[in-house]
Amino acid sequence: MNVKVEKKENNMIKLEVTVPAEQFTEAIKKAYSKEAKKFNIPGFRKGKAPMHLIEKMYGEGVFFEDAINICCDATYPQAIKENDIKVIDYPQIDIVEIGKGKDLVYTAEVAVEPEVELGEYKGVEVTKPVYTVTDEEVEERVKAVVANNAKVEEKTEGTVENGDIAVIDFKGYVDEVAFEGGEATNFDLEIGSGSFIDTFEEQLVGAKVGEEREVNVVFPAEYGREELNGKKAKFDVKINAIKVKEMPEVNDEFVKTVSEFETVADYKNNIKAELEETNTKKAERELEEAVIDKTCENAKVEIPEVMITRETDSMIKDLEMKLKYQGLDLDTYYKYTNNTEEKVREYMKETASKRVLTDLVLNKIATVENIEVSSEEVLEKAKEYAKQYGGEDLEKTAQALVQMQGAMISADLRIQKVVNFLVENSKVLA
Repeated sequence: MNVKVEKKENNMIKLEVTVPAEQFTEAIKKAYSKEAKKFNIPGFRKGKAPMHLIEKMYGEGVFFEDAINICCDATYPQAIKENDIKVIDYPQIDIVEIGKGKDLVYTAEVAVEPEVELGEYKGVEVTKPVYTVTDEEVEERVKAVVANNAKVEEKTEGTVENGDIAVIDFKGYVDEVAFEGGEATNFDLEIGSGSFIDTFEEQLVGAKVGEEREVNVVFPAEYGREELNGKKAKFDVKINAIKVKEMPEVNDEFVKTVSEFETVADYKNNIKAELEETNTKKAERELEEAVIDKTCENAKVEIPEVMITRETDSMIKDLEMKLKYQGLDLDTYYKYTNNTEEKVREYMKETASKRVLTDLVLNKIATVENIEVSSEEVLEKAKEYAKQYGGEDLEKTAQALVQMQGAMISADLRIQKVVNFLVENSKVLA
């Protein structure tokens, strides 16, 4: 096999591959063995007619198409590997020369991974964000725990007040026509929570059990459903019951029931420590992102559209899987968010472009800096994943993960090593 490589514009290359006549002849024979049963030749049972008679009756090139496929399947991957070409799409195959007893000559034009011209990536200047935990944040966390442990009792007297839970039936209308999703019975609505649109909750304050009220609201302009965006709506609401929350007192006894701590002070100190750890991780993550962004800004690369399209495809599949876990599908999602696949793809395009750019730049740095991942590191990471799955034989689970997802684990570890390298070599400003 002889291969000529020609670089073209827009990250395209053109291979001219010459397959020796002997190899093409063997491919024709294989094609004949595979396809002979399809031909009816008088005097011969199906599949038993000699190749030369089939060629005489149906033409010399009757087996060429299958023979070409056999040759391309064998030679194209080999040509790509021998010339260290990183293709990112399927090739366009064109036949240049063909004939019995002749060399097969074909061209394969294909998009390839673009060249990355790195700019400054060592010593980039970034500012590490600093987040402090306030007493108010700690108190908010305590309030949330208190609310989760509150006793809810039915209010036998009085009216709906802010903070109460109104158990309601409601039905919504736009232009006197009931709209889909605007109806429920015995719905628990916490007044003041802001979970319903506009002034819906406020208009129920003062209502008694059994009372019916008309609530008038306006949907937000960007509500997400075209038929409701910015529209005035009327709701017929009935108060079925009123519930009130009894908040427990925050004391040492309460703390003992909701945690492993003995005193309120120790409990709050632990909450503060947890918030500080969260803030530390958040700051580290944002520092990494800042270093990556600066590094990518300094690089030059022309990204083929096909790479962005494939990344967008991947993002759509991820969205589909997340929706599936929620019992939804893409069509339902598009309907209730007033979207189409085209709109969502356009929205995702910027993120997809950034992901592709980041991946290309970080992998280029890994190559330049000889950053690699050992098989031992892959196994250790697989063991971490195995612990999440549980089970008795973690070693066996880890080995299975290496077999099935070793390449992906290795790629992720390599990228993280590059990110760590960039952060370690950055200039962090105060």
